[in-house]
Amino acid sequence: MKISVLMLTYNRENLVGRAIESILSQSFRDFEFIIVNNGSTDRSGAVADVYADRDARVRVIHRERGNIGSGRNAGIDASVGEFITFIDDDDYAEHDYLEFLLGLATDNGAEIAICGAADRVFKEKLIMNAEQAIIKLLWRKHYTMAFPTKLFHRNLVEDLRFSTEDKYDDIALMYKVLAKAKCVVYHGLPKYTFYRHEGNNSAWTTDHRLLTSETLDEYLRAYRERTQWLSEKFPNSAAAFRYFEWSFMLSMVEKIIRLGIAGCSRQFDYITQELKNNLDEFSTEGFILDKELKWIEEYLR
Repeated sequence: MKISVLMLTYNRENLVGRAIESILSQSFRDFEFIIVNNGSTDRSGAVADVYADRDARVRVIHRERGNIGSGRNAGIDASVGEFITFIDDDDYAEHDYLEFLLGLATDNGAEIAICGAADRVFKEKLIMNAEQAIIKLLWRKHYTMAFPTKLFHRNLVEDLRFSTEDKYDDIALMYKVLAKAKCVVYHGLPKYTFYRHEGNNSAWTTDHRLLTSETLDEYLRAYRERTQWLSEKFPNSAAAFRYFEWSFMLSMVEKIIRLGIAGCSRQFDYITQELKNNLDEFSTEGFILDKELKWIEEYLR
């Protein structure tokens, strides 16, 4: 089996069929499609079962409710493909999603291949080592922490585990997967669509008014751990990793103030003090953006 496509579904009976059909209509045919029904209380699992009855490549795992990470772990454990890719149950892939990613990987001898998405379209092609790919990831321009849009050689992911407790497991794991690769190839042509809606797990990233103290706590903890881990792994880029953590903090200060987000006063006090303590390094390392300099003058001086 060449590719294992993994999808977790939970209470998306009106959307999951579109996601499934976008995979079953792929131009590349040598794949298995593992759907993990994560304790749905609607017909999502039944919809998946209908497709499994029609197509032998589809396998449905029904399990009790768990977080996203534990469901993805179940899918990885059941997979046998040489490569692994992910799709979310409210998204959909272009008909050549698998063919395009596999071609990128095999043509360039890469362990990870990344395509563009409908909201991130770039024509350029980049062949990177792990450190370069992580820096590009942290700029959040060409590709994001999300596991869809990426094809991984199974050697990179089969021994990693998503968190069984956190809500946003991608931010704590993606950089560790990239760090294991000798070669990462990216071509920004859009082969995947992220469907943004209020029920999306990451809805707060496009509507910042949905930010909660719990979400901010998890992100701050994950970014602190990320900075420490990456700085030890790639010490030559430690200054960049510190910058990206502070950049996130500053963006949260701006959003909390501008949008009047309530309930985050404890995190706000911590962030502003942390930024003030490191303001000289943050603003003079050569990474800071013009808009961030304006925010510093407006919110921290």
